[in-house]
Amino acid sequence: MADLILELFSEEIPARMQAKAESDLGAALEKALGEAGLSWASLETASGPRRLTVFVDGLSDRSADVKEERKGPKVGAPDKAVEGFLRGAGLSDISQAEVRSDPKKGDFYVAVIETPGRDATDIIAEAVPAIIRGFHWPKSMRWGTGDLRWVRPLQRIVCVLDGKVVPFEVDGIASGKETEGHRVHGRGPFRVTSRKDYESQLEGQGHVKLTRDARREVILAGIETVCADAGLEWIEDKGLLEEVVGLAEWPVVVLGDMDPAFLSLPPEVIQLSMRTHQKYFAVNDKKTGKLAPHFIVVANIEATDGGKKLAEGNSRVLSARLDDGRFFWEKDKATPLDEMAAKLSTIAFKAELGSLGDKVERVAALARELAPKVGADPDLAERAARLAKADLVSEMVGEFPELQGVMGRYYALEAGEPEAVADAIRDHYKPQGPSDSVPTDPVGIAVALADKLDTLVGFWAIDEKPTGSKDPFALRRAALGVVRILLENEVRLKLQTDAEASSDLLSFFADRLKQYLRDQGQRHDLIDAVFALGEDDLVLITRRVEALGAFLEAEDGANLLAGYKRAANILKAEEKKGDLPSDLSVNDALIAKGPAEEQALGKALAEVEAAIAAPLAAEDFTGAMAELARLRAPVDAFFEAVMVNDADPAVRANRLALLTQIRDTLHRVADFSRIDG
Repeated sequence: MADLILELFSEEIPARMQAKAESDLGAALEKALGEAGLSWASLETASGPRRLTVFVDGLSDRSADVKEERKGPKVGAPDKAVEGFLRGAGLSDISQAEVRSDPKKGDFYVAVIETPGRDATDIIAEAVPAIIRGFHWPKSMRWGTGDLRWVRPLQRIVCVLDGKVVPFEVDGIASGKETEGHRVHGRGPFRVTSRKDYESQLEGQGHVKLTRDARREVILAGIETVCADAGLEWIEDKGLLEEVVGLAEWPVVVLGDMDPAFLSLPPEVIQLSMRTHQKYFAVNDKKTGKLAPHFIVVANIEATDGGKKLAEGNSRVLSARLDDGRFFWEKDKATPLDEMAAKLSTIAFKAELGSLGDKVERVAALARELAPKVGADPDLAERAARLAKADLVSEMVGEFPELQGVMGRYYALEAGEPEAVADAIRDHYKPQGPSDSVPTDPVGIAVALADKLDTLVGFWAIDEKPTGSKDPFALRRAALGVVRILLENEVRLKLQTDAEASSDLLSFFADRLKQYLRDQGQRHDLIDAVFALGEDDLVLITRRVEALGAFLEAEDGANLLAGYKRAANILKAEEKKGDLPSDLSVNDALIAKGPAEEQALGKALAEVEAAIAAPLAAEDFTGAMAELARLRAPVDAFFEAVMVNDADPAVRANRLALLTQIRDTLHRVADFSRIDG
């Protein structure tokens, strides 16, 4: 058993690509070694700004010999059949095959193919160049005169098995056992003979933290230390953290200072400028909880002065960026939002749906119409809708598109607009993802719904719907946003009438509702069962689904479903035979002459039909389910004791009518035919 170290060393790999490339390289090598018949004890990966590494411990020295038997044609078969067999088995003459006998089929040829195992060195030397040449990067490049494509110029390939180099060459780069450390603190080169040797040299003299986990740990510990010393709180940013993990081989956390005058800018502008342009972390003052005039930078160098000059240099760069932000802020504040909104008519939204200004007009009208249904002031809802997109033409949003809506809120407050209008401008894009919150203020709810519903109805009208793999206009996200806003605020809206949704669009909403409720632990078939009633109030549908789910989990519900299925199957079979009368109605006089079980079922159905009316009208679906549960025992008893297909046609028709009544009674709550089980 031997240990393998593979390192692909290049110029800087973009941070966002490192984690996936690490995983892909490990998976590709694992597949190649496994398919070649090698085994191993463990396979681990690492990645950093300039290297992808795979460690394989306990690798078998050689793949096993393989013996395969391939059955051929009968002895005496036509020449062409024999020739095809020889070609497929890799034999040159039929004498190289064995003859076997079968008592029933007679004699036939068998080729015994023996494939000897191969040394691990040979397998690796063949597999790694193929992996490198076929490796997929989101973006790649060629350099020099070679034809190899890699994310950045590949400089070294370390491939060491049991202390020895596995020899091969890729585009003029020969495999070897030398690697490099940190550009400044410990470049090396370092000779690699084992994993222990590799790790100790790079993480020691080389000043390289090899794994993402190790670098993340160093960064978080550094942030905690500098914040504790300065009385600050880190504004957690997991996305930026993962990015800086891929930017520094030897991360050093430094606290920098910012000119306090910049705190007059909206905090989002400061944070986004830090994050987007400089990869700095923002911090709050621990006492006030507000943004502090400091920032955290993760350097890739351990400065002799403790990072003082480095912090000063970063502060100057940040000041230049924030000066730009201050210029945009002052210029935008001088332009009324109504004036900005007027420019939207010059911006295309979708050719068939007009300009962005046209969309604003539609959204404003719809927001006004929806306002009373969500408890909002119609005038405020319309005003917010007319201003909601205005900041798209602002200088600040032009620089930072992520601040759309956020800046509109600030500009609205500066102009003296009501706070509800300003908040609605900020919130109308929400939710933009599964972890994003939904608007909760009535004005914000009205505008957010109007914006998303207008988009969905418009794109359905021009037949631009999402496909299985493509959704360029994020219509699934818009529909899921509508679902979440309605459910999380318990807004009662009839989609078909209030939002003018087509039946096809309603089905699209149903799919998004299934997705949402599945995430909440509900079953998709129950949603189908409720949607089949033609209901389009998502809050009502959800309540029915929840009550139905609880009902079916109980013994009475599960057994009643089984009884329903039995009744429905009998009716379906009769319909196929064409024997089911078109006008089925229950004859109480015939029931009175029947067995006690038939009489009990007829009585129970009549009582339950009357009893569920009130809870259904009151939207008490749990109460309606409780009434349905009363049918469980009489339905079970009926099927145990009564023959539906009686010899008397009148009795048979009456019993089929009873089954129809069972089906119709349950369908007042949900279409039980769509429920699995």
